[in-house]
Amino acid sequence: MDNYVPRLKKVYKDAIVPDLIKEFGYTTPMQVPQIKKIVVSMGVGEALTNKKLLDAAVADLTQITGQRAVKTKAKKSIANFKLREGNEIGAMVTLRGTMMYEFLDRLINVALPRVKDFRGIKATGFDGRGNFSLGITEQIIFPEIDFDKIERISGMNIAIVTSARTDNEARALLSKFNMPFRK
Repeated sequence: MDNYVPRLKKVYKDAIVPDLIKEFGYTTPMQVPQIKKIVVSMGVGEALTNKKLLDAAVADLTQITGQRAVKTKAKKSIANFKLREGNEIGAMVTLRGTMMYEFLDRLINVALPRVKDFRGIKATGFDGRGNFSLGITEQIIFPEIDFDKIERISGMNIAIVTSARTDNEARALLSKFNMPFRK
């Protein structure tokens, strides 16, 4: 297991780095943007009344990413939503290294093509600093999820953090990984 290298990491080193050096005129391979981490999170607002939904969300995220999800707590109290500071209302996972590349590979090549009426991802998810966020409306697009055993269909947010300085560099990096952006 120590000598295992994910497929996308090989593609990055062998094909993407030389392409980006040519495209942006970098002087060293260390300047080429890379993916630092992927954060997958799921908000479960109904967890205030039904704790089983939060446990199901943690189980689903753990199943999808292959890494244990942690419960997140509310930072502020909001009276209109009957929310108190410290209530557990979500789950998240931060992926780095091998797990990150494996998840990205499954997301791009397996999960996104299973979305109903999929026409590509909107390229408006960039934040101005080279990071990309996308939302998924159903967790059942991942093949790891058993459709019969889910408590409730819920969405998730996926944030891809890169070392790119601009959105154009990050868009080029993700496009080379075959991220299906809308034309």
